[in-house]
Amino acid sequence: MADIDAIKLLATTVAAGTPVLYATLGEILTERSGVLNLGLEGMMLVGGLAGFAATASTGNLVIGLLAAMAAGATAALLHAFFSITIGVNQVVSGLALTLAGTGIASYFGRSLVGQPAVDSFKPIELPILSDIPALGQILFRQDLMVYLSFLLVPILFFFIYRTRPGLRLRAVGESPATADSQGIRVTLTRYVYTMAGGALVGCGGAYVSLAYSPSWQENITAGRGWIAVGLVIFAMWNPWRALLGAYLFGGMEAFQFSLQVAGVPVSSYFLRMTPYLLTIIALAFSQWWARKHRSGNVAPAALGQLYLRRDRN
Repeated sequence: MADIDAIKLLATTVAAGTPVLYATLGEILTERSGVLNLGLEGMMLVGGLAGFAATASTGNLVIGLLAAMAAGATAALLHAFFSITIGVNQVVSGLALTLAGTGIASYFGRSLVGQPAVDSFKPIELPILSDIPALGQILFRQDLMVYLSFLLVPILFFFIYRTRPGLRLRAVGESPATADSQGIRVTLTRYVYTMAGGALVGCGGAYVSLAYSPSWQENITAGRGWIAVGLVIFAMWNPWRALLGAYLFGGMEAFQFSLQVAGVPVSSYFLRMTPYLLTIIALAFSQWWARKHRSGNVAPAALGQLYLRRDRN
């Protein structure tokens, strides 16, 4: 049985956690506005396919990434229309989006199945930083999208908790009637952040098909969208905790791959199931810990609730 290289394992952890991190951050942004979107799995698939197909057509990764973001935002726009404007139950709309996205990706991607990406995001060694012992190999020999995710977490945290637009976003998610009375356009705010969140979810899908596993396969996201939905609760709608949760999942996924490569005599089916099982356990533990320490439910108070101005008291 071969030994496991701890440095490579941790470097793979960062890469494996990145698509889930993008999707989790996108859902945090959406849910902060009071909109619950359970369609992340379908949106990741649509974003991944759009990014892969656009890159295959143009040979340009930037265009591929923009196409993935546009696809994710468009899918989120549909969810916003049905749940905000039409008033469809947000759980039902999100589940329908997952089913529709999965079907769309399967239908339009069937001719691409098995094809490698014509180009992909490759590791870039950052000068000086990549030479730091251990840490440099883990964090600073990654690809561009990983580096962007490093920046995105503090930017989103600062935006949500330290800026006036972030305050308005949280106000809409906590009490849309109060926000409306203060002149904040609730419907517009919810549309904007639902679509922005969808664009980030599309990035997560593109990372899978253009960086982590640069190819196109049926159901290539393998349930990462559902993991992201759970990690939002684990993260308590905080971007920094989302980073922790995403890397926790990435670590479990990287570890099970390492065990398979090392020839550990355990069924590969069980090993592939392990990251998802342990993520659920971590989610349950975090909720127990939050209740025990009276952290309380920090979910936006109006999450999942339809708001109509005519119903305002």
